[in-house]
Amino acid sequence: MNFRPLHDRVLVRRIEAEEKTAGGIIIPDTAKEKPQEGEVLAVGAGTRDETGKLQALDVKEGDRILFGKWSGTEVRLNGEDLLIMKESDILGIVDGSASESRKAA
Repeated sequence: MNFRPLHDRVLVRRIEAEEKTAGGIIIPDTAKEKPQEGEVLAVGAGTRDETGKLQALDVKEGDRILFGKWSGTEVRLNGEDLLIMKESDILGIVDGSASESRKAA
């Protein structure tokens, strides 16, 4: 099934957090918080301004984003748990070079 969000909505897949702390302690599922980082799977066309001109979204498919803990609406598509949220719920885009350097540390 293909899904295309409308207007300023974005379809996001959560990126699971690490299962170990920096010190090597394994975090059980019951103690984990919902991940606040995700990958954009699909974006809507954008919103219209006062003049009726279409304003494209700042995020695009494939972007890694950060969002609020309670942002979006959880949906299940093709057996996968995903989120649909407005672009205004997105806090920022994670730059690829920064996440790579964090993994290397």
